[in-house]
Amino acid sequence: MHPIHHLLGDPTPFLDRLFAALEEEAIDVSTCELDHLCYRVESIQRYQELKASLSEMGELLSEKEIGGRPIAAFKLKDPLQYKSRRIWCLEIPAPKAGSFYPEGYEHAEFVIRQCFPDFIGQYPAANFDTKALIKRVNPEVRLQFEGFSVKFHRQSLEYVIRYLE
Repeated sequence: MHPIHHLLGDPTPFLDRLFAALEEEAIDVSTCELDHLCYRVESIQRYQELKASLSEMGELLSEKEIGGRPIAAFKLKDPLQYKSRRIWCLEIPAPKAGSFYPEGYEHAEFVIRQCFPDFIGQYPAANFDTKALIKRVNPEVRLQFEGFSVKFHRQSLEYVIRYLE
């Protein structure tokens, strides 16, 4: 069992729901890298606690203020395993002031190979949120499901942190 399971809980139920939702939408991610998971917390205190614990399980790649709150990104020493996938990175955003997020896994991000118009064009029935295509660094498209979302990028989180920011 991965040490993350003791700290954050097993991500398998979250990932099972996520992959079932993608399958229902007929979104093929079989050739996409599952880049990282995002785990939400309810308080700054919990954010600090998890940041300290995760620092023992991996490398803090970055902690930046984004959207008015810090977000920490970690590369794990040992990846999370989900079926045949290995997930190396985890993102922990602190809560925004005045906003409440229940603690738990909140989204996953995939790296796609195609350009965004081609990727979106493959799935005309999908309701992609394209607002973040204007981002200067690592634009994205997103699918929102009940209780979680899935984001699609062209570059991995680790690559962006190490080489583009």
